[in-house]
Amino acid sequence: MEQSLLELRDVTKDYTIGGGLGLREKKTIRAVDNISFTISGEKPTISALVGQSGSGKSTTARIILGLIEPTSGEVLYQSRDVRRWIRKDRMAYRRNVQVIFQDPYSIYNPFYRVERVLFKAVKKFGLASSGNEDQEMVVESMRALGLRPEDLLGRYPHQISGGERQRLMLVRILLIKPKLVIADEPVSMIDVSLRSIFLNNLQDLKNRIKMSCIYITHDLNIAHYVSDDIMVMCYGRIVETGETRSVVKDPLHPYTQNLISAIPIPDPTKRWKDTVEIEGVTFEELRAEHGCIYSHRCPDVMPVCKKEIPLLAEITPGRKVACFLHHDLTKATKSK
Repeated sequence: MEQSLLELRDVTKDYTIGGGLGLREKKTIRAVDNISFTISGEKPTISALVGQSGSGKSTTARIILGLIEPTSGEVLYQSRDVRRWIRKDRMAYRRNVQVIFQDPYSIYNPFYRVERVLFKAVKKFGLASSGNEDQEMVVESMRALGLRPEDLLGRYPHQISGGERQRLMLVRILLIKPKLVIADEPVSMIDVSLRSIFLNNLQDLKNRIKMSCIYITHDLNIAHYVSDDIMVMCYGRIVETGETRSVVKDPLHPYTQNLISAIPIPDPTKRWKDTVEIEGVTFEELRAEHGCIYSHRCPDVMPVCKKEIPLLAEITPGRKVACFLHHDLTKATKSK
């Protein structure tokens, strides 16, 4: 039986806001709503977790990394409960699961030279047996990803670009060789001209060290370029999954269709179409309390969408969607 690399089972995360000093009523916000998915351990893959800001992507990442605990549900890495693993041996889990954050500036201490993040990783995880060996490892890893050690080593963070800082994070990944990397919007704050270099380096690492990656982004163009499969997240729920080209070419859920319709057309003579007009102005107005979470904005909403929650169900091999437009195929709902 195939062992999964990562598995989320009915994971939910609630946050409580308000209630302090009697200023406002205490309220619960559901950031992640009963999501389940599996990253296969059979071969390395890059899986894109796609959705607009506020859809729950980064919260999901923080749960996987063990930075926050889910309100309910399980997170299993190689069939072991992540919370128990971290309590028992945090270092071993960090060796297996690494992260690349969005901000290439906050990772570095401005008082130290940039190579400190690399040598610190070598020392922390016991990757080298001597001082000379760690120097060789760092230099070789930098060259393997197309970076020039003679241009970067010895510099301070403010002396190199955001793209170079993020690529040094990939060098760190190459040194540690984790099995899973969580990349949370890693190119959103770097120059457009350097994004493809970073993404190509990431794909190279996937094959070089047999590493899987969950790539979090709101940009379907990037997801299409870098990922093997896509999970589309809307207001805390996963509404569609499948092989990347299949989802982008033939989106099934209206939310996915909306995201794809908003991708800019590379033609200066044509106007960039915006997403469908949003009538609501608050989170509560955008996310329906009952039924399908997208019913307030869906152009194809039906009466059943207001009453019941469509479950994520497989309609063709490798394609899953949570939408009543495909109800005759899925026959899967949950009342609420």
